[in-house]
Amino acid sequence: MHFSLFYFTYAFLPPKMERNIYKYLSLSYWIYNLTKGTMIVDNLANAANYYSLHPFFERAFEFIGQLDIYNAEAGVTEIDGNLLKASVVETKLKPAGEAKLETHKRFIDIQIPVTKAETFGWKALSSLSQPKEGYDTNNDIEFFDDEPSTFVTLMPGEFIIFSPEDGHAPLVGEGAIKKIIIKVAVI
Repeated sequence: MHFSLFYFTYAFLPPKMERNIYKYLSLSYWIYNLTKGTMIVDNLANAANYYSLHPFFERAFEFIGQLDIYNAEAGVTEIDGNLLKASVVETKLKPAGEAKLETHKRFIDIQIPVTKAETFGWKALSSLSQPKEGYDTNNDIEFFDDEPSTFVTLMPGEFIIFSPEDGHAPLVGEGAIKKIIIKVAVI
């Protein structure tokens, strides 16, 4: 059935597009574009599906798999020096109106709620127009006063990946939460 759909689509493409269809079928095209501004949401059980998107993703998810996440103490663990590190965070959630969109230039975020659901606001970096204070080089973060264009709620056992092109507003909800944030260097 998929082959038929491909053939049908291919058969009716204008000749100029016909030559380019193969770029959309190549793995390298999808790997490049999935790490350039595409938020990913999935269940930890499916993490292996994303190993090929970045050289450190497999190590990041293996670290999570070996971690006793419920009993892990708050703090930062360097998995591969400054290129890959994990933070176990215990903090309070806040109303959506108080959560600010943020972006990072040097790191991809993998965020995993541990103790309860967490909602994230999202808006593409290319659509952000209201920077708050400028980019903080030391902490690799820039905040924006723009409103998110969408919200997504994750349950424990799920993860979200934000690339540098994804503006994201974490920690939306009520009460306290324990979560894991993996910082993966952009290479």
